[in-house]
Amino acid sequence: MIEPLLLAATPIITFEDERRLTNATGFFFRRDDRLFLATSRHVVIDEPTGHVPTSLSIELHTNADNLAEAADFLIPLYRNGRAVWRQGEDSSGEIDVAVIEIDVSALPATAVYAAFTPEHLVDPALLPEVGSSLLIVGFPLGFYDRLHHLPVVRQAVIASSFGFRFQGEGYFLTDARTHRGTSGAPVAMRVHKPAITRSLGALPWLLLGVHSARLDVGTRDLKLDEALGLNCAWYADILMTLTTR
Repeated sequence: MIEPLLLAATPIITFEDERRLTNATGFFFRRDDRLFLATSRHVVIDEPTGHVPTSLSIELHTNADNLAEAADFLIPLYRNGRAVWRQGEDSSGEIDVAVIEIDVSALPATAVYAAFTPEHLVDPALLPEVGSSLLIVGFPLGFYDRLHHLPVVRQAVIASSFGFRFQGEGYFLTDARTHRGTSGAPVAMRVHKPAITRSLGALPWLLLGVHSARLDVGTRDLKLDEALGLNCAWYADILMTLTTR
């Protein structure tokens, strides 16, 4: 039986018209009767680098009994000249998270996927401790099991006090080895308490954050100092704001 966590993430390929641009990661978030694709904002637009795709595609399994069967699903990023995604913002500025509502009726009738829900967000009374073990589920450098269309995971730990906005920004830090293509990946923590697990259904993982990018120090000597190996993960509760009707 395949772990449902692996079915919650999907590879993203961005396009400018028909020209392929970048690889990234996204994941599914369901709220009430609506389904969303969540990823990093810089996947759908990144003005400083001139990255302005017009569409993106994701992969969907189409046969629960044969994971080798999958189909690409194209999502336009603009409709009538207006962006279709929603992006976050707070008192410190833009948040590197975006969501796109998916027309469920347009998906293949046999589409197989798992989705996080509001119940998977962290209860403030159960804040994870610093050093807690996490998984980052994604497609680093576009690498994954292409036969079964499944992502890979990287081990991570919480590297800053969870619940505090690191440096005043809306993210916390993780300690993990990550690469390009992981942007937009879900940062999840396994739940072992039966009382909590029962409320999460078939996906017994808490969604803590959305992986954004590696964090570096501008004063680092590129010859003498190794990279920190730290990453920014934006708090996942922003999804509640972005998916409000």
